[in-house]
Amino acid sequence: MRIAILEDDPDQLTLLKRWMADDGHDVHGWLSGREGMKQSGRESFDLFMLDWQVPDVSGTEVLKWLRANVSKTVPVLFVTVRDSEQDIVFALENGADDYMVKPVRRQELMARVRALLRRAYPIEEQKLLSFPPFEIDIQRSEVRKNGMKIDLTPKEFELTVTLFRNMGRLLSRGHLQETVWGRSADLATRTVDTHVSQVRKKLDLKPESGYRVVPVYNYGYRLERLDQPAH
Repeated sequence: MRIAILEDDPDQLTLLKRWMADDGHDVHGWLSGREGMKQSGRESFDLFMLDWQVPDVSGTEVLKWLRANVSKTVPVLFVTVRDSEQDIVFALENGADDYMVKPVRRQELMARVRALLRRAYPIEEQKLLSFPPFEIDIQRSEVRKNGMKIDLTPKEFELTVTLFRNMGRLLSRGHLQETVWGRSADLATRTVDTHVSQVRKKLDLKPESGYRVVPVYNYGYRLERLDQPAH
């Protein structure tokens, strides 16, 4: 999963990033609220971890901005020294999903992050995905349409899984790149576009089939399921 962390203490940010990376996540960190907002407008993330007291724009203002401009459902976890009941209630009532008071313990933090991700993305746990007429077998790395296997490269398969698991959700190119190729991959910017084009073609993802891939200029892609296939 792709996790964003807003934390103004460089040492604390390094620690949190390491914990998340060790748990298998792709992690991005910011030291200021303004930088967090700027990057959140350019990229998509699966979970946000916010400190309250950060330079220029507070964590709660970032939270309100995320809910108004990015997503009303993406999980947001506060990790802050502010421990009054009033603060906790304020954060939760303004859109936070969970709240932890520093210093946080590693295992508890990981358990809460996993719980938030499970609730937000339950399909992530499934090994056999059914999106008629498509069936995606994670263990066999196979995509079948009406029972017939579709010939995909390993990266095309991973991209297909990512798009279908995030049905209806706008994913940035950077998000797709990290999920499919890994964060360290040195890719030409067109690589993601080329693979999306190949997946669209091989799976015949167009309105007549009940699905469509919607490109969003300078951002990324969203796979949509149509209620009624077009005729």
